[in-house]
Amino acid sequence: MAASEVAVGGIFLLQTVVGFLGNCFLFHHYLLLNFNGFRLRSRYWIVIHLSIANILILLCKGVPQTMLSFGLKDFLSDFGCKGTYYLHRVGRGVSIGSTTFLSVYQAITISPLESRCSEFKGRRQEQIGSSVYLSWILYMLISSVNLVYVRAKYIKNDTANIIDMGYCVTTADKIRDLLYVALFSVPDFLFMGFMVWASTITVLILHRHKQKMQHMSSAKVSSRSSPETKAVQTILLLVSTFVFFYTLSCIFIVCITFSSHHKWLLVNVFVLLSGCFPTVSPFLILRPESTWRRATIYYEDK
Repeated sequence: MAASEVAVGGIFLLQTVVGFLGNCFLFHHYLLLNFNGFRLRSRYWIVIHLSIANILILLCKGVPQTMLSFGLKDFLSDFGCKGTYYLHRVGRGVSIGSTTFLSVYQAITISPLESRCSEFKGRRQEQIGSSVYLSWILYMLISSVNLVYVRAKYIKNDTANIIDMGYCVTTADKIRDLLYVALFSVPDFLFMGFMVWASTITVLILHRHKQKMQHMSSAKVSSRSSPETKAVQTILLLVSTFVFFYTLSCIFIVCITFSSHHKWLLVNVFVLLSGCFPTVSPFLILRPESTWRRATIYYEDK
């Protein structure tokens, strides 16, 4: 086994372990609050769904890729291949949806009474909660395509049009592949559009509120960052991190598709990028938790 493969395997292993533990802690943190009698708002339940989706991504992509990098061959059965790819696609889709709903929820929460978003405040818990479950159903249905075309490497039928994906294989068909990409891309880009839109509204609302408070009491403005400012930074950081890694992943997918050289390196970088957001997102959420809670309570009481 080459030293480069061992190094890549070690990186995948570290990313998977850190991300898995971070998301498990996030999941446990909010469930513990719920069991202790703390009434969880919808935002916290969305974060729970996000942590579950991230765990699926890391386990179903990081673990097999780590085993492959360490030299293990044909370690997944046909059922294991289908299930692994299916759950990974579901987790990836729900991660996108949960991040979007988190941004939308935050925008509705802090919207002033005179804004259009304020009419959703009374119903947002039921609507946002239902939307998260609908995202699970949506991606479960879409991802069922993987159950048909993905199979174990030891199955040798129709080898002429086989695409080797490392630890599993799939059959190649240009028309079907284009439809497959469109099927996944349309809801992904819609979610990303809503995510950026909601985050932009949130930033504008918090910026206007900060300016208003400075005009009302400029003498009392503290040099420290206010909860609103920290909330803006958190929202921007979370969404920007997601968009950044998602965009890079899309670029590497295109490079892998059209490149005939260095595919081993491109595939490994793509897998590493795919696991970056699920790994870092729980730490981005937990770090400013008290600030988010103060800012959310402040605006909900307005």
